[in-house]
Amino acid sequence: MARQREEYGKLFEGDFGLSALAGGIAASPEPLDEDGVLRLAVEVAADGDGEGAVELGLDLARLLETDLPDEILDTVWTAVTGDDRRPTATGADTRDRLSRLATRYPVPPGTGAPGPGRETESRADVIAEVRASDLGHAAAESASVTDEPDAALPTALTTIVDHTDEGLGLRLLLRALKTRRVLVAKERYDRLTALGKRLGYPGPLVYDGLRVAWLPIDPTRRDGEGDFGLSELTSWFSWEWTEHTARDRLRAAVAAEDAAATPGSAAALMLVDSHRLLESPLSDDTIATLWHGATGGVHDPGRLGLSPRDWLGTVAEACRAHLAEVAPGHRHTTPPVDTVHRDAVLREVREAASTLGDAPTAAVEDVVTRVDPDLGYRLLLRLLTVRAAPLTEERYARHLALCHHFRYGAEHVAEAVELLRHR
Repeated sequence: MARQREEYGKLFEGDFGLSALAGGIAASPEPLDEDGVLRLAVEVAADGDGEGAVELGLDLARLLETDLPDEILDTVWTAVTGDDRRPTATGADTRDRLSRLATRYPVPPGTGAPGPGRETESRADVIAEVRASDLGHAAAESASVTDEPDAALPTALTTIVDHTDEGLGLRLLLRALKTRRVLVAKERYDRLTALGKRLGYPGPLVYDGLRVAWLPIDPTRRDGEGDFGLSELTSWFSWEWTEHTARDRLRAAVAAEDAAATPGSAAALMLVDSHRLLESPLSDDTIATLWHGATGGVHDPGRLGLSPRDWLGTVAEACRAHLAEVAPGHRHTTPPVDTVHRDAVLREVREAASTLGDAPTAAVEDVVTRVDPDLGYRLLLRLLTVRAAPLTEERYARHLALCHHFRYGAEHVAEAVELLRHR
């Protein structure tokens, strides 16, 4: 049986198969001889508790058993391994090298025969990305760069997608972009990420090593898929953690970027929330109630000898330190508060009063009316998640409308609203 696509994310943490092997070859500071390539292949094959060997065998069979011209194999393999940027090549023919490798990693019986699959939207989209990508140049730092674009690589990759498998084609496209250090526009990065998700690939397979032309950090933009800001931070403190101290845990949370967002965005969004509460008229007791409820009572800053505002100050300091490291040009600004749906948020807070209790309800109401309805609503969703409070169909529909208004990501909505609907 062919592997189901949803299995890839469970078996592998990043790239796998032939594209992973090509990445290892490209990362070598010196050209590898055949023994060196075989040693790398052993590591790739061992990934996923040995499932990497299956994927490596399938990839090799797809390339070698579909009558691809030698020049197609040569063009793609030298590009993804970086051999076209080296002063010397290995001296062996690409088909011969891959064939010898394939004898070590045969396709297991019943895994599925290689060859062109049916036409799919994914296949057409991969081909569109191949044709749109600037693959005609080698890396900017390479001495072999010319000013003339070369259509051979896009044509070869398109042929591979047409005649083998769109998944292999996408992985080889990504490996070529990484090896050649091509700068990818944010819009294209988003499309590549969506394609990876559609094919069931783990996120790092797309973004690890890919150069992205990130947009400037903007706290008003909603690029990420998950929760963000202080509401996201509370989830990091809602269970026992492996870091030695709460400050270590905080630094890890601040640095945990959403793959869809500009590096530093998580810290910038958290800093905005922290400043809003620090500069608000909310009492320390109100802030303490919010933090205690949203973390499920697991974390108490008072154990560190910190008042609630001291803790928020510590959070803000950690955010500024991370931003200074990853986005030194960023200057903090606090966006205007969006009050359009304040009454709608208040309605949901009051509807949840019987679940939350008086003190948490009053605390969230204070945030909504005196600080920021968006932050208040995110804290409400967080409290409902902690309490595992089920939603009626009517309330579910209203929550979806609010999430849409605040432009929350799909993962945020799924974890904060969809799960509660089905309880």
